[in-house]
Amino acid sequence: MIFLRSRSVEFPKAELETLWAPWRVEYFEQPGSREFLSEAARASDDATHLVLTRRKNAFLIMNRYPYAVGHLMAVPYRKVPDLSELGENEIAELFSLVVDGQNLLRRVMKAQGFNIGINIGECAGAGVPDHIHVHIVPRWNGDTNFMPMLSNTRVISESLQGLYDKLMAAQANESTGTR
Repeated sequence: MIFLRSRSVEFPKAELETLWAPWRVEYFEQPGSREFLSEAARASDDATHLVLTRRKNAFLIMNRYPYAVGHLMAVPYRKVPDLSELGENEIAELFSLVVDGQNLLRRVMKAQGFNIGINIGECAGAGVPDHIHVHIVPRWNGDTNFMPMLSNTRVISESLQGLYDKLMAAQANESTGTR
């Protein structure tokens, strides 16, 4: 019980046991395609697919189902399941986008560290095992919390579209030399 100004108030247990995230309804209303990386590679509407940067051989995209807010992926245009199937130019550009993604997340989100990884094969956790991609997950001191431990729940603190707009604006400012 909490006492406020001489009266008791019941702790709002039921309200705190429910996490409201109404913006996630888009994920349930539109069944996701396992071809979303290939679709984004071919698309001309970058905002719809959350593509941030395009290069000759690879592109940088926001993860629509992020592990943490700001989760990006560097993806080659060619759909291959393993790094060994990429050419040297594709590998160089892919990892150049990883570095660019880190720099962008440092500027916009003040990221203090990163988890960068590649899951090769379904048994290694690849959600899209036939189209290799590099995960760029920003981290901050003290950013882990109890939610994943207690309820297998992640708390994403910013909408995808809002963050996409911020990241695109930061890239535009970088290319024009403004900050």
